[in-house]
Amino acid sequence: MVFSSGLFLLYFFPVFLVVYFGMPHRYKNLFLLLASVLFFYWGAPLFVFVVLGSVLLDYYVVRAMYKAGEERRKRQWLLVSLLLNLGLLGYFKYFNFFVQNISAVLSGLHIHSLPIAQIALPIGISFFTFKKISYCMDVYRGQHAPFDKLQNYALFILLFPELIAGPIVRFNEIADQITDRRNQETIHNKLMGLFRFSIGLSKKVLIANVVGAEADKLFAADMTTVGTPVVWLGVVAYSFQIYFDFSGYSDMAIGIARMIGFKFPENFDNPYIAQSITDFWRRWHITLGRWMRDYLYIPLGGNKVKTKTRLYFNLAVVFLLSGLWHGASWNFVVWGIFHGFFLIADRVFLLRVYKVIGRLPSIVVTYCIVLIGWVYFRSPDLPTANAIVQKMFAFDFTTRHPFYFLNDFYVLMVVAGVLSFAGVWNKFEGWQQNVFTATLTNKRTLVMGAVCYALLMLSISSVISSDFNPFIYYKF
Repeated sequence: MVFSSGLFLLYFFPVFLVVYFGMPHRYKNLFLLLASVLFFYWGAPLFVFVVLGSVLLDYYVVRAMYKAGEERRKRQWLLVSLLLNLGLLGYFKYFNFFVQNISAVLSGLHIHSLPIAQIALPIGISFFTFKKISYCMDVYRGQHAPFDKLQNYALFILLFPELIAGPIVRFNEIADQITDRRNQETIHNKLMGLFRFSIGLSKKVLIANVVGAEADKLFAADMTTVGTPVVWLGVVAYSFQIYFDFSGYSDMAIGIARMIGFKFPENFDNPYIAQSITDFWRRWHITLGRWMRDYLYIPLGGNKVKTKTRLYFNLAVVFLLSGLWHGASWNFVVWGIFHGFFLIADRVFLLRVYKVIGRLPSIVVTYCIVLIGWVYFRSPDLPTANAIVQKMFAFDFTTRHPFYFLNDFYVLMVVAGVLSFAGVWNKFEGWQQNVFTATLTNKRTLVMGAVCYALLMLSISSVISSDFNPFIYYKF
């Protein structure tokens, strides 16, 4: 079940809100947990007991770590928790990837290859694994005491607004909200949350789905039959699809959370106006970047290392693992290494170059780098990705096979382009922040209510009438 499905919009979400708002406060966390388990069960019924079992085990492991007196014992329990969580992630997400690559090596040596296991991927496993690690690490570091109730820990891990695609909310950010958020359950937050949800839903359904359907045509095309301009158009379309798809889902998650009294961190900040790849990762999937920084990059030494070689090594490791986190495929490995290379290049010389050429050229160069990366992220395999990148720079203006896009596609490409790059105008960013944070007046409430109603009706109509409704990050 995803937020942009008819099942969620017409049945699950309305019923959930009516029951949640109507029940006494002392029962709300229990009901929210049951709703979250049902939400997960609907998408992965075979794995719900695996997840619940791991939650139960991890809860008691972390409590044992917290109560351990000496540092050595605490580290032993910390290791147990990390092995438990990374072991589950490694088995379900990466086992077959490593088996396939070992088999390829064995085949080259004329040795029988290893059998491939039939392992399905539990939805959201990458996201809730990172949440469990943040819980363990925050308790270990003394940033917050562990939950006293198993119910509260299970709710932290399985909270359905962020269960399958984030934002990655860390334990120390949300622990107090889980135990008591009555002061946040206000009419203002409910209205602003619904408005944020409608914005996210429209970004996903009205923009990402339309441009994504056309981008799929390009990535399925024979590169020998299309020209360079068509390839660039398709790649740009995919960049808009993944941005409005993922940021739209984050908006929906933040909106739902706000309606029920939670405050989630922002996950996107106009990433396509970034002036370097370093800047891009401050704006794209912000919660993943912060997680990688605090739980991987800094423990490796971060910037506080003796040599630049070690600094560059730390960056390379972080983005290699970031690529693998997104998927068990060499495409994602290459995508991670590609971004890591440009992060290192920023520190070596590129930031100085950007400073010389100015803001707008820096944005254009950075966006082109991001586009090349998206080719590897989206393509089914490395040969396809290489063929697309080669065609992007082949300057081939002859199309040997007619390639048609729908008229709606061109209109929404313009809309997506304006929304993606409007942040270049500084006043737009200020207006954007004001829309989501301003105090509601009667006039503002009426305007936002009308906009919310129109977007919801258009989006729901689109969902019901269309069979194309993918969600890119669902598989991560």
